[in-house]
Amino acid sequence: MNHEYLSISQINQFIKMVFDNNSYLQKVYLKGEISNFKRHTSGHLYLTLKDEEARISAIMFRSMAAKLNFVPEDGMNVLVEGRISVYPAGGNYQIYIDKMEQDGLGNLYIEFEKLKKKLQQEGLFDPMHKQELPKFPRRIGIVTAPTGAAIKDILSTIQRRFPICETILFPSLVQGASAKEDIVKNIRLANTYDIDLLIVGRGGGSIEDLWAFNEEVVARAIYESKIPIISAVGHEVDVTIADFVADKRAPTPTGAAEMAVPTIAEVESLFAAKKMEVSNLFLNRLAEKKHQLKKLADSFILKNPMVLYDVKIQKLDNLIERLQSSVTTYFEEKKQRFIQLKAHYILQNPVIIYESQLNKVKTEQALLQKNIKTILLKKQNDLAFIVQTLKLVNPLNILDKGYSLVKKDGHILKNSSNIKVEDQLQIRLSKGELNVEVKEIIS
Repeated sequence: MNHEYLSISQINQFIKMVFDNNSYLQKVYLKGEISNFKRHTSGHLYLTLKDEEARISAIMFRSMAAKLNFVPEDGMNVLVEGRISVYPAGGNYQIYIDKMEQDGLGNLYIEFEKLKKKLQQEGLFDPMHKQELPKFPRRIGIVTAPTGAAIKDILSTIQRRFPICETILFPSLVQGASAKEDIVKNIRLANTYDIDLLIVGRGGGSIEDLWAFNEEVVARAIYESKIPIISAVGHEVDVTIADFVADKRAPTPTGAAEMAVPTIAEVESLFAAKKMEVSNLFLNRLAEKKHQLKKLADSFILKNPMVLYDVKIQKLDNLIERLQSSVTTYFEEKKQRFIQLKAHYILQNPVIIYESQLNKVKTEQALLQKNIKTILLKKQNDLAFIVQTLKLVNPLNILDKGYSLVKKDGHILKNSSNIKVEDQLQIRLSKGELNVEVKEIIS
């Protein structure tokens, strides 16, 4: 019976293909304890994940390991995400880790990333909002716990490097449920003081210990501060939201103090450099002025000053000649104008102007009289027409034809219904009126 025998590499490659084509193995989530941890010189991480009953080999390549915000070590419980595959050369399967976080801290990291993304989108991390740190602060405020290594390290470092700087401590809770409100209160309090720089932070600890510096209210208080802030939270591997919002991030509280103030040697060096800079500037300016002076001293005018005087005299003579010529021309023009006016026809016969105006006045007077007569005639005709019209509509004109008006008590009577015997009536004739008494009423 004939059989086809496979090589070891062939069977291992076949098993690897089976693993790689299994969708369930391309995205797995495991939790376990790290053992046999090793960081290779290449930057790759090699480790074993185990629980009470089993273990699995694991590798995390350098590109993924660079994103870790903690240092893995033996005995640490972690949560990992990756894919299961086979290493053909060894014939063993292992997990290729893409992400790793400490077990029990998953929810905190999710909150951290969520808030980080939110504040980043709002622009709180934007470099354009960062304030420059003063080079030589007169007074520095420190928001941290009043006891512990952090405040001691900051104060001793400032005293050693720049002893003339004054420090003000704003004692604050830096851990626990009430820490975030206390940190915010002290940042705002510090902003009411005459302070050049503010250090906000604490010493190292677990992510739970440092969580107050991952709170949104603390981040916004740092962002709103008018005083430049250095964030100094934990150790160099510890990263908090406060670090992203602060104007500068220090790896440790000691590092924050070193960042905040210069050393005496640096000040002396700066003064020496400024002194040299001023000296060089002075020497350069002096050399420049000496060069300008030499150019002036060697100039033709200074060596021959009479030349300048001769030019001015000649220019003055030219101006005098131009002035004399202008004056002569001006008076000649006025003289000719006077002669022309004197010889004018009107000046020779001034009566002509009077006679011309007199004739014009007479003509206007005759025209005015004519217009007045015309207007008066029209007005007389209009008046006669109005009088005639009034006569036509005057009700008293009918009396001239023999009619009369009969009134009782001032009212004109139209019938006898309102009249009684012995009533007094008034009769209006064409000429004159009569007062009569009624003797008889004839219906």
